[in-house]
Amino acid sequence: MTNSVERFFGEDELIVSKTDLKGRLTYCNDVFIRISGYSESECLGQQHSLIRHADMPRCVFKLLWDTIHDGREIFAYVINRCKNGDYYWVNAHVTPSRDASGNIIGFHSNRRVPDREILNHIISPLYRDLLAEESRHANRKDGLIASSEMLTNLLASNKVEYDEFIATLRPTKQAAA
Repeated sequence: MTNSVERFFGEDELIVSKTDLKGRLTYCNDVFIRISGYSESECLGQQHSLIRHADMPRCVFKLLWDTIHDGREIFAYVINRCKNGDYYWVNAHVTPSRDASGNIIGFHSNRRVPDREILNHIISPLYRDLLAEESRHANRKDGLIASSEMLTNLLASNKVEYDEFIATLRPTKQAAA
């Protein structure tokens, strides 16, 4: 996927960030700051896409944002870009934040260390295929539509919604050997 250096964080660490409704960062914890390479002042007020990596399929981000804007939580494997061009993988849990009346006022994300076997044998190949489909189209919108259709077809063939797909991923037999 990428030619830069992968960064890692500890199994016992969480990367945490919060955004407003427009995706602007309102909070990032010390692990976020350390791994991303940005200072807190460089992050706060900026779009969360500050750390968007080019190897992350647009259709997965669209699904993520559509889900949380609809008031539901989502789990997703995400590749992020560091300030210096390095990258790091996370297993993200993103939820809407609500006020006392139940209105969505922003979003909260906790990221854990991803399962490497699942990442290497399932997620990375899937994301490569989705990215290849996106790049086959000269028009970015057409690429997004085509890769979204690929993802929808994968989920339909497995008879699952996206969250169930992610939650039920297990290392492949080759990975366990």
